[in-house]
Amino acid sequence: MRASLAPGVWFLRAFSRDSWFRGFILLLTFLVYTCYHMSRKPISVVKSRLHQNCSDLIRPINDTHTINDTTWCSWAPFDKSNYKELLGAVDNAFLVAYAIGMFISGIFGERLPIRYYLSAGMLLSGLFTAFFGMGYFWNIHMLWYFVLIQICNGLVQTTGWPSVVTCVGNWFGKGRRGLIMGIWNSHTSVGNIMGSLIAGIWVNEQWGLSFIVPGVITAAVGVFTFLFLIEYPEDVDCTPPQHHSTPGGDQDNPEDPANGPCSDRESNLEATARCSKEPSVKPAAISFLGALRIPGVIEFSLCLLFAKLVSYTFLYWLPLYIFNVAHFDAKEAGNLSTLFDVGGIIGGILAGLISDYTSGRATTCCIMLIVAAPMMFLYNYIGQRGMTSSIVMLIICGALVNGPYALITTAVSADLGTHQSLKGNAKALSTVSAIIDGTGSIGAALGPLLAGLISPTGWNNVFYMLISADILACLFLCRLVYKEILAWKASLNRSRGSSLALTHPR
Repeated sequence: MRASLAPGVWFLRAFSRDSWFRGFILLLTFLVYTCYHMSRKPISVVKSRLHQNCSDLIRPINDTHTINDTTWCSWAPFDKSNYKELLGAVDNAFLVAYAIGMFISGIFGERLPIRYYLSAGMLLSGLFTAFFGMGYFWNIHMLWYFVLIQICNGLVQTTGWPSVVTCVGNWFGKGRRGLIMGIWNSHTSVGNIMGSLIAGIWVNEQWGLSFIVPGVITAAVGVFTFLFLIEYPEDVDCTPPQHHSTPGGDQDNPEDPANGPCSDRESNLEATARCSKEPSVKPAAISFLGALRIPGVIEFSLCLLFAKLVSYTFLYWLPLYIFNVAHFDAKEAGNLSTLFDVGGIIGGILAGLISDYTSGRATTCCIMLIVAAPMMFLYNYIGQRGMTSSIVMLIICGALVNGPYALITTAVSADLGTHQSLKGNAKALSTVSAIIDGTGSIGAALGPLLAGLISPTGWNNVFYMLISADILACLFLCRLVYKEILAWKASLNRSRGSSLALTHPR
């Protein structure tokens, strides 16, 4: 008869299996949302191709435009003098639909299987992205076609964020959530970079492929997601994470997994398996108003509104700004704009790491936003004076602008969605994520729209608008920052009291 394995070996085997599944889910959801952002980015690169100065280009032999027409190479209806307003309308069609749909999407996300919901959203998003590019090959010059495609795409893309945040929240506890989600949230910037690079390949030739290729990739990943996504750890007999303490746990550290019923205090695999498989009543989904009552949801939502306004203005208008101000061609402007997203990756990781170390999510966001305001001012005035200054300022601005945005949409949303006031009801995670990101998406819709309306008066005014939005984002966090400072003081006083008790025992 074969000897049974020691409890420690069983534990290592179980830990290794859980880690592999968690790593796979983290990688798959990273890939999923990379595709969502990859499919949003081409429009910002192609803008400079839809309307361009044709005076330096050689006319084709079969051209039917008049000799004095300097927009013969532009794509109607964006060949008119009001092209910035029309391009802003195309952006806004997507972003307004996304903002409206996001508030509804979280409610559906809690009540439908994530695997079906997310897969269907990716397939449809890939389809509508490809349809936008088909406008080139079908020779479509009607504004309503591009606006309608953007509205449909904006609605179906709302399936992504609540689903991936909920899935990651199901698999990971709060321990190092800021760092893990800071790294994971780099999918936003990676997707933007991939979208820019892919769009740049065809932007000066058949720009329709700049949309079709990302659309096909997104749909293909949607099929892969349908086949392999695992929504809950319990579905594959993995140990679920502990979000909060139980009544008998240590109240000073409610997030410590050792205080949960399924803890390391039971050292053998049978105990762990028993805990992970214990039957439990599934909690009811939380209402919209119930989610709003969670402390911090309203403040972080309003902060994200203005933070995302700044981030999405850069997302949609930065290539055109570089094209107009620094006078690069469309491909070079698109490639240079990816440095802003490189900075976003760095900023998201730093924000998560700092907030984990300090336990101050709001303070971390506030400080980064405060520093971002003068950096944006400097980028507008000295960022285009040379390649080196442009690269450095783009990375710094990307880190400071996207760091708070990344932290709020990931770690903060997951924290609030598993808040202690919910008493373990993790069903709120999808709704909370949708409320926060949906409110932020209102700002994402306003930013590009305002940029399109203000940019004809000068790019300086656009940057003044961005700096003002950045300051407003800080103001909404003041109460939460104050509470975090009080918590730090209380913790420091307790530490000093403990030290004095040890130094001078009775």
